[in-house]
Amino acid sequence: MTGLLAEPAGSIRFVSVSAPPLDLGPDLRQRRDVRGDLRLTRTNRGLLVHARFQTAIDETCSRCLREIELPVDIELDEEALPSVDFTSGLPIDASSEPDALRLTDHHELVLVDEVRDAILLAEPIAPLCRDDCPGLCIVCGEELAGGLHVHSGEEIDPRLDILRRFRDDPGLE
Repeated sequence: MTGLLAEPAGSIRFVSVSAPPLDLGPDLRQRRDVRGDLRLTRTNRGLLVHARFQTAIDETCSRCLREIELPVDIELDEEALPSVDFTSGLPIDASSEPDALRLTDHHELVLVDEVRDAILLAEPIAPLCRDDCPGLCIVCGEELAGGLHVHSGEEIDPRLDILRRFRDDPGLE
């Protein structure tokens, strides 16, 4: 980023990115590398970062319990401020903006935390293998997507027996 920081405000650079999967903690695993593009624009204070990345995470369908690969699209818009003055080399006081994204002491842009947070926020509450996933049979636990699934004369959970009346009542059709 050193070259871009030496250019006038309004200068733009485009960068393609490919990075290995990140550590997302014990409950989530990233299946594919992070790939995408950055548009870096020099501002009078630092860099305006616009990023679009794609990756995928491992999930379990909330209806049929199959393992699925869930694509994740990430879009970031951040301002990255220097931590060291480009001309003097002296550290910049960051206390006025402690939460701002900062370039490293060597004017490098590191987005690992921002990308990790975006992936974690993109994780759905109830992931589905497909929108019309029928789920599992309440009697035998088999996947209902496998075709014809009939249970004749088998006992139904007594708590669900009231629902049978809706199916058997001709006035409800």
